[in-house]
Amino acid sequence: MPRITKPTLSKTERRRVDELVAHFEANRHQFDRIVGELNAAFTTSPALKPLVHSLKWRIKEPGHLRDKLIRKWLGRKKDGLNFDIEPRNLFQKINDLVGFRLLHLYTRQMERLNAALIQSLSEGYKLVEGPSARTWDDESRNYFEGIGISTEARERMYTSVHYVFETRSPTKFTCEIQVRTLAEELWGEVDHSFNYPIPTKTVACAEQIKVLARVTSACTRLVDSIFTSREFALDLDAAASAPGKRTSRKWPKDRTKRIRP
Repeated sequence: MPRITKPTLSKTERRRVDELVAHFEANRHQFDRIVGELNAAFTTSPALKPLVHSLKWRIKEPGHLRDKLIRKWLGRKKDGLNFDIEPRNLFQKINDLVGFRLLHLYTRQMERLNAALIQSLSEGYKLVEGPSARTWDDESRNYFEGIGISTEARERMYTSVHYVFETRSPTKFTCEIQVRTLAEELWGEVDHSFNYPIPTKTVACAEQIKVLARVTSACTRLVDSIFTSREFALDLDAAASAPGKRTSRKWPKDRTKRIRP
């Protein structure tokens, strides 16, 4: 049986990777500026503030960028393709050099949150990818598609809505924005600790992380149900305090299918 040789990078190719990382480091100040702009846009938007619980962000570490570029180059070699990332297009080809995460309480906020997020960045940034909900859960998929957000099935057991924005400046920079619930953030942090950049080989941990994903999904549904119940009760109270006025809210059948404790 012939031995399969894994692709490797030559010294020249590794020098090219080092040049790309150096180009990123020389422009680090640009990414600091983008972080400031995004943070200001999100924290001052009157439409976003009531919906967002908290923000997280990071600028990619040079070592992590180097590892990512090497993985991408090896993947291109394996597929018989040329590696096409150069200093002139690095900031468009790698769109998570700046990563922002918006955390919120419950799934049904997403329809308003999506519109408010895009509007808050409309002057300085252009949406180039998304919104796309990455999810493993059929009920979540139905909800997102019902509000006009495309979905991608993922084997990794998390749910998050992804966007890529590009600056409107002459030199183009891209940034990735993710929106997820606090419950999904818990799972994501645990999973990241064990499975990034190399998946854990400990079977017990891998299985328990899968169980945690299902618990997270149930927690998210429960929180949705709590807020839906409160809205319904407030409408009933309002109707009861106004004689002759009937509540216009009905408990939607399709919602009870998607969101249940």
